[in-house]
Amino acid sequence: MDKIFLQALTIDAVVGWWDWERKITQKVVVDLEMSTDIRAAAASDSIEDTLNYKAVADRVVEFVKTREAKLVETLAEGIADIVRSEFGVAWVKVSINKPGAIRGSRAVGVEIERGEVSGS
Repeated sequence: MDKIFLQALTIDAVVGWWDWERKITQKVVVDLEMSTDIRAAAASDSIEDTLNYKAVADRVVEFVKTREAKLVETLAEGIADIVRSEFGVAWVKVSINKPGAIRGSRAVGVEIERGEVSGS
């Protein structure tokens, strides 16, 4: 299986359960791994033959900024659904963390995998 990945996509968003969190933006950091077959793109050297990670990143940023979720779990599920349904990805791993959310911890977050892993 081939993968395209995005690491440390940092987005300012309203996310959190507490009242004070609903009034501010906080940084969330998104990592994605997406299954794809890159052989056609490698042969043609054309962006039309691959998963456009810039388009994926733009869509994820738009979703996270406008969703105003209470839980990062909600954001992770929404991102996984968008990547699979809008970009035709069969399998995706989504990791989201909130840096500094817990004093003494670098970050807390979730990691989910959705879809079927296909072979090569």
